[in-house]
Amino acid sequence: MRVIFMGTPDFSVPALRAIAARHEVVAVYSQPPRAAGRGQKPRLSPVHRAAEELGLPVRTPARLKSAEEQADFAALEADVAVVVAYGLILPQPVLDAPRLGCLNIHASLLPRWRGAAPIHRAIMSGDAETGVAIMQMEAGLDTGPVLAEIATPIGPEDTTADLHDRLSDMGAALIVETLDRLPLPATPQPAEGVTYAAKIDKAEARIDWTRPAAEIDRQIRALSPFPGAWCMVGDERVKLLRSRLSEAGGAAGQVLAGFTIACGTGAIEVIEAQREGKRPMPATEILRGLTLPEHLG
Repeated sequence: MRVIFMGTPDFSVPALRAIAARHEVVAVYSQPPRAAGRGQKPRLSPVHRAAEELGLPVRTPARLKSAEEQADFAALEADVAVVVAYGLILPQPVLDAPRLGCLNIHASLLPRWRGAAPIHRAIMSGDAETGVAIMQMEAGLDTGPVLAEIATPIGPEDTTADLHDRLSDMGAALIVETLDRLPLPATPQPAEGVTYAAKIDKAEARIDWTRPAAEIDRQIRALSPFPGAWCMVGDERVKLLRSRLSEAGGAAGQVLAGFTIACGTGAIEVIEAQREGKRPMPATEILRGLTLPEHLG
């Protein structure tokens, strides 16, 4: 089939590669290059770089609202568009242009966790499982009917980084299977069970040791690697990136054996952390150069 691919971050790349191996990708749409790094030089998105490696034509409009952009999109005469974390709202003329419409790979089991941060919110809320849904896009926010989905358990030590990579690969496999079977019946999302995955705010990242250990553990894993849950160790801000629940106990914020910290109820053991200006390291390695106080702030 003639496919338009629309995506921007690393999460989208496996789907692009999988589709390009089986179908004719007539154009790749991605966010425009952004200034980054010390020199603030324009940096291509991960999807843009992957498309160039594959020899695919890339378009990077800042928006798709103009009649000219919409006409250019329609002129591609695509059978279907696949959208994966593209970053722009698609106007109705764009949604209607491909013969079979626009399909979205969404990293949750809809209608749970519609919106911007479904992986983070699933971990933070203590969900037992998550997954990937292939949705027929419509004007609402992740409201379209579902063509296919696949679930995966959320393990007790899974971080957002872990789930991100797993769901990315699952989505790539599922979209190829779905494209091979089109047209497919689509199942409307149920009205019950709708939740919204609000964008992560950096204000959510500071750890409050008076909260229960289970909540803090989920906070650490959900915000890893970005923005990273953090606490003060003396005068230094330290990000905690991996953790597990511990059976130890003590006063909230009390440093127990190793890098185990007492919480409001229960305790957590820090497995991986990152000091300011340093790379992420196992807790055992960090403790060789960092002396923990009796209590953490």
